[in-house]
Amino acid sequence: MIDGAPDPVAPFSHAVEQDGWVFVTGQMPFTGTASDSPYPKNIEAQTRQVMENLKRVLAGCGLGLEHVVSARVFLTHFEEDYARMNRVYAGYFAPGKRPARTCVGVTGLARGARVEIDFIARRPAAGKRRPSAKSKRRRSR
Repeated sequence: MIDGAPDPVAPFSHAVEQDGWVFVTGQMPFTGTASDSPYPKNIEAQTRQVMENLKRVLAGCGLGLEHVVSARVFLTHFEEDYARMNRVYAGYFAPGKRPARTCVGVTGLARGARVEIDFIARRPAAGKRRPSAKSKRRRSR
């Protein structure tokens, strides 16, 4: 459990780590830490709040958005909200460094939320260095 992250709405952990893989439970757009905190009204504000809640959980694990390798997005109003959610979501990741992603329409989410997002992140191996330009050239030949 991560201090400062919203309380779960059911019996689950904020994140579970196994062998350097961090599975972050889907976050809701709670504006506070209590699971009965209000949600923002529109999809843009709900998406921003979900992403901020996810960042809080990642930070509690010593990670950031740059460690996210996969995301799943769940929308209750898919046709209406897909493009607007994407505009907000895209602002959280650098172009060319976005995680793999699945986005699906669902019939309902906890407490009437319009969006929920979960992540899989990968912790960098201890002592692992970034490849130099020279080693990158050797690998690409």
